[in-house]
Amino acid sequence: MSYLDIESVTDGFQDKVHENLKFKTGKFTWQIRFNTPLDPSTVNNVNLYVTNLSMAPMQTSITYDATMNVIEIEPLDSYNKNESYILHITTKVKSKGGKALKQPIKLQFKI
Repeated sequence: MSYLDIESVTDGFQDKVHENLKFKTGKFTWQIRFNTPLDPSTVNNVNLYVTNLSMAPMQTSITYDATMNVIEIEPLDSYNKNESYILHITTKVKSKGGKALKQPIKLQFKI
């Protein structure tokens, strides 16, 4: 399984995105590491999702590891080769203390 990590969701987060393993299968899991514990009820397919450039959503499975403060977003179908997608993280994702992200995050990536 391949992972792309966003180690911290803060200003300049684009510099922290890196690929851990070479992408080979068209199916990899986004791994998003937060620096504070999250409210698990805000970690869902409405608040975090992947779309193509036409904004058509992909079916994904989302899990949250509260001990590591990591969200994993795994596609249920493979990404299409040579197609671009957008990972969306909305401000509805909140910390256990109720604080929301300051701004939504959109990260475009191409397979």
